Amino acid sequence: MIELYHCADARSFRALWALEELGLDYKLHLLPFPPRVREPSYLDVNPLGTIPLLVDGETRMTESAAIVQYLATRAGPNELVVAPGLPDYGAWLNWLHFGEATLTFPQTLVLRYRMLEPPERRLPQAADDYAQWFHSRLRHVERALGDREYLIGGRFTVADISVGYALLLAKSLKIDNGFPPQVAAYWERLKARDGFARAKEAQKAGAAPF
Repeated sequence: MIELYHCADARSFRALWALEELGLDYKLHLLPFPPRVREPSYLDVNPLGTIPLLVDGETRMTESAAIVQYLATRAGPNELVVAPGLPDYGAWLNWLHFGEATLTFPQTLVLRYRMLEPPERRLPQAADDYAQWFHSRLRHVERALGDREYLIGGRFTVADISVGYALLLAKSLKIDNGFPPQVAAYWERLKARDGFARAKEAQKAGAAPF
């Protein structure tokens, strides 16, 4: 059985959401955030100390965007994947990784310099700058959506999970004010999905979100 090590509303939420959307069986290990500090025994399982960790037989993965791609393609042909050879395949991969590399990265620095560092080491100006960086990159999502409901192929895919998680993280960090109109409407559609609701329910018994 697939095992997912997860902290509430952390990057591992991408994997949890994908598991629920795909209807795959899994075992969820809920940990406090950050686990390398608050659950030191986790380092025996994942020496990186990072979240997520997905274990599927001999396969072990720690990169959230790669995990959702793996889960969707592992599950066989389905609507959450754009297959190689189709016109939108490159765009699908690009959005899948844009969600992490371009949208989530600056938010991790907001998290660090506003919340995780001791008060004397916090850097409000740096946090504000990276929050602005996130919002400037979000304009690319606004342009891409146009009059679309989802980013690729006229349907919901795991690329929307990757980008959608960045919007969830913005809410957790309280930098979600000022979403452009199309992005705000897109976020409402994502939150309304049954798979999103099931993933939120699955983590309720665990640690509180950071």
